[in-house]
Amino acid sequence: MNEKVKERSEISDEFKWAVNDIYSDDSCWRKDYDYVKKAAAKLESYKGRLSSSSELMLEYFKLNDDIGIRFDSLVNYAHRRRDEDNRNPVYQEMCGQLSALISEISDAGSFEVPEILSISNETLEKFFDENKELRLYKLYVSRLQKRKEHTLSEAEERIMALAGQMQEAPDTIYSVFSDAELEFDDAVDSEGNAHQVTHGTYIPLVKSPDRVLRESAFHSMYRTYGKYKNTIAAMLTAQTKQLSFNAKARRYQSSLHAALDCTDVPVSVYHNLIDSVHENMEYMYKYVRLRKKLMGLDELHMYDLYTPVVQDCDMKISFEEAKKNVYDALEPMGEEYRAVLREGYENRWIDVYENTGKTSGAYSAGAKVHPFVLLNHKDTLNCEFTLAHEMGHAIHSYYSNKNQPAVYSDYVIFVAEVASTCNEALLMNYLLRTTEDKKQKAYLINYFLEQFRTTLYRQTMFAEFELKINQMTENGEGLTAENISKLYYNLNKLYFGDDIVIDEDISLEWARIPHFYYNYYVYQYATGYSAAIALSSKILKEGKSAVDNYIKFLSGGCSASPIELLKTAGVDMSTPEPVNAALKMFGELIDELEQLLD
Repeated sequence: MNEKVKERSEISDEFKWAVNDIYSDDSCWRKDYDYVKKAAAKLESYKGRLSSSSELMLEYFKLNDDIGIRFDSLVNYAHRRRDEDNRNPVYQEMCGQLSALISEISDAGSFEVPEILSISNETLEKFFDENKELRLYKLYVSRLQKRKEHTLSEAEERIMALAGQMQEAPDTIYSVFSDAELEFDDAVDSEGNAHQVTHGTYIPLVKSPDRVLRESAFHSMYRTYGKYKNTIAAMLTAQTKQLSFNAKARRYQSSLHAALDCTDVPVSVYHNLIDSVHENMEYMYKYVRLRKKLMGLDELHMYDLYTPVVQDCDMKISFEEAKKNVYDALEPMGEEYRAVLREGYENRWIDVYENTGKTSGAYSAGAKVHPFVLLNHKDTLNCEFTLAHEMGHAIHSYYSNKNQPAVYSDYVIFVAEVASTCNEALLMNYLLRTTEDKKQKAYLINYFLEQFRTTLYRQTMFAEFELKINQMTENGEGLTAENISKLYYNLNKLYFGDDIVIDEDISLEWARIPHFYYNYYVYQYATGYSAAIALSSKILKEGKSAVDNYIKFLSGGCSASPIELLKTAGVDMSTPEPVNAALKMFGELIDELEQLLD
């Protein structure tokens, strides 16, 4: 019988995050909200005056920083409180107020970029020479200048800022439709029992050892999306069109160029990833063949991909055990790194257990006061890895906020998954070293292989799909449910090979992936995973020197481009080498699993 989900009041404070570290109560939040609202209005008073003097420019940048720091606290308090219990109308309203406030801030500061770009280089150099404090912002200004050709007039920039909320419509509509409106038919197991299918239950159902249940859940999910495929295709079309509009308006070659320019990532990195995975498809095909063999199936289907090939290996891991294992696994990172981890454990950075109304899943939010980590811990191996993953994000945020001024403290998404996955790789190395049971070791290797499959191969397939649908829109080709589904089906054939039945329903998987509304986001999971595998191997082989370089990377915020920051740590993502090396490790793990189970 499933354990009843508790109310939040029934959970001990030691397992709840300390949101009061941001504001002691709601009244303090409201006071800061009023301050930021007034400060945002004050931004506009600098319009037309930034070239007057270095002192005035510095004053403007300091005000901007102050607004940013306080807004960060407002967001973290309201969103963390809302996520504790989404039924609470007080925090729902706060989050709504912040959505309007960010629009006000953007509108008030929309003059900044065109005005700074209109100031001559001679004047800017004079300002930096005469004002030591202003030099902090020289890198920030130089980054603006790099994008000069993509910056519009002041009036046009204001229109773009005002249109920001409207351009969120495809993602907002899709989220409401998929998360709140869709209902799926129950899945039925081999004994005729019904099982509710939801977004939350789908993956556990397709992991079931009961093949009848897996197939039933698979068809329930995709046939439901199939009923609305034309509507969802229209949403996806709207997403690609708004990205195309923004790219054209800002004079970019394509929406891909526009998206990657925002994070200082060369377009070649995106193409290198896809090319490298294409060149290493034989490892995926080999894994598919091994899975088919180990499961003893005449035909392997798409709904057979998630269930563990090593069954009946229950690894029950309490939260206290998970904390200890993660701490011990990170010994190669040294005491400084582990001291930050202990601080998170002991000072309530983590909201541990599920409660009624709490946001599902897991995340880390890098607040300025300290990071906050949301978990919904169950005593499973997956939850142990989730703890390692989210604390990797948290420690990255901690180092960046501690070592960088506000203007450079936020690291870009391209490097975000590196720290989280590096922690996971070190945990896996530790568990494989300390596990003597042959079956458990095989279970762990299978778990690791699934991370490669779902993160490196699958996310690259998603990235290729996203690139192709955007190219179709930019080339004037209409997106329809039929041609989108055909494209997606053919990509599955390419990525999984001939030893698996590519079920027709998988052609509709694109309809359930929210990340296709995130503007070229998914490729970063695969690149981040590759970088993390390379860095964890480096740390284990080289010790302190590699750790020191890694901590410099974590401390870098956005003080250099993400490619340069990763080079500091010893990985060059501008080349295919890290992706190729990670895929080679995938191949070696396949061989090891086969030998263990022979």
